[in-house]
Amino acid sequence: MANGASVEKGHKSGFISIIGRPNVGKSTFLNRVIGQKIAIMSDKPQTTRNKVQGVLTLEDAQLIFIDTPGIHKPKHRLGDFMMKVAQNTLKGVDLVLFMVSAEEGFGKGEEFIIEKLQSIKTPVFLIINKIDKVHPDKLLEIIDDYKNRHAFEAIVPISALEGNNVDRLLGQIKEYLPEGPQFYPADQVTDHPERFIVSELIREKALHLTREEVPHSLAVIIEKMERDENKDMVHVMAAIIVERDSQKGIIIGKQGGMLKEIGKRARMDIEQLLGTKVYLELWVKVQKDWRNKMSRLREFGFREDEY
Repeated sequence: MANGASVEKGHKSGFISIIGRPNVGKSTFLNRVIGQKIAIMSDKPQTTRNKVQGVLTLEDAQLIFIDTPGIHKPKHRLGDFMMKVAQNTLKGVDLVLFMVSAEEGFGKGEEFIIEKLQSIKTPVFLIINKIDKVHPDKLLEIIDDYKNRHAFEAIVPISALEGNNVDRLLGQIKEYLPEGPQFYPADQVTDHPERFIVSELIREKALHLTREEVPHSLAVIIEKMERDENKDMVHVMAAIIVERDSQKGIIIGKQGGMLKEIGKRARMDIEQLLGTKVYLELWVKVQKDWRNKMSRLREFGFREDEY
């Protein structure tokens, strides 16, 4: 990070927090903007557990995005952690993007977030995502409804999945950012280490393939990640953590079929991320009620003092 770097005249930079209810498309938007997968995407709510920093470097600006866990009512200590992460990102950023889904109506989740936004001085853009799913007349109704609820600096309808209007949004974000230095090297797209991204890619495949059977009682721990120079490949050993023996059976699958498919799909994404061949070993461990045990949460990377 270029601490104390001189600021070129006209160069803009800043930190942008993306907040919203679970499953409105925050991670899809981040991956679209950055141009590669750094945040895992799932149609299950509460996929993102740690804030993920994505860096977009342009010729005259650097936009640093913070994707947050979807704001929801916590049901366990992991949920409490996720809520603290989401709410803390409203502090010390230059711009907040409040993302809502055009498919879903205004509810208690949106009301709760708007209450939080009333108490901050940071400018807020309302991002209405998934506009490809609704009729234009419905979209105008949504815009009018939100205009009456909060004094947003801008209201921008987009489709993160299709890319509609995303470039226009980036232009508006850039206008609102202050002049500032380039905080990260031009080729850096996230501040998370490779091990974190690798574990997230494995978790994404497990979530996709097991659907509702194993929801968010699942974590992935990278036990070993080493480059084998002789074979020109990276050896990854990872443990998939679940809370119950029945979930372990689902992840392993009949004759190990599910675990093999998770590994196969994850390996393809990891190879793309690392730019090399990958030998991936997976196994499944049961840690009962880990989401309510602070010692386990810390062991699995959820540390409150880092947020």
